[in-house]
Amino acid sequence: MNFLEERILKDGIVKPGNVLKVDSFLNHQMDIALMEEIGREFKRRFADKNITKVLTIEASGIGIAAFVAKEFNVPMVFAKKTKSINIDGELYVAEVESFTHKNKNHVIVSKKFLHEDEHVLIIDDFLANGCALQGLISIVESAKAVVEGCGIVIEKGFQYGGRAVRNMGYPVESLAIIDAMDADNGTITFREQN
Repeated sequence: MNFLEERILKDGIVKPGNVLKVDSFLNHQMDIALMEEIGREFKRRFADKNITKVLTIEASGIGIAAFVAKEFNVPMVFAKKTKSINIDGELYVAEVESFTHKNKNHVIVSKKFLHEDEHVLIIDDFLANGCALQGLISIVESAKAVVEGCGIVIEKGFQYGGRAVRNMGYPVESLAIIDAMDADNGTITFREQN
């Protein structure tokens, strides 16, 4: 069992509807020492890739991706879910559906911040149905940049998102893959990983 699986068992809360609450340490309140360890682990897993930029989606991915970008010593950019008056110029746009929020959003990245010579590592906190990840992949492809890999903190392995993205040919590294959750007794079963 790895450091993240241990923390999920200690502080994660399984709720009905295949929801795992990790807001006490990952995506509301953040344990900074854990974020540093996550950043180092993604650096280790993608050390053979020529990463020039880290990409994520607001909001929960931002903190995690910042620690990953720090490890690679590259900029981090995040896809925004709303266009503000501060965003000008041409944009890359993708539609994504949120498993957690049960809604669809158009996410945007300014063309100023993503170019065709970039080698991008996509980072996100959760992978369930894969819509957010596929939206980010489509943005990178629209920029004619290279997706070097996808780093996921927690993958719900019993949902189709991880399988779908891997079947598209993209390397996906998940720090914890959950094969089953039971809200009635609060149990979590993790997939064995090397």
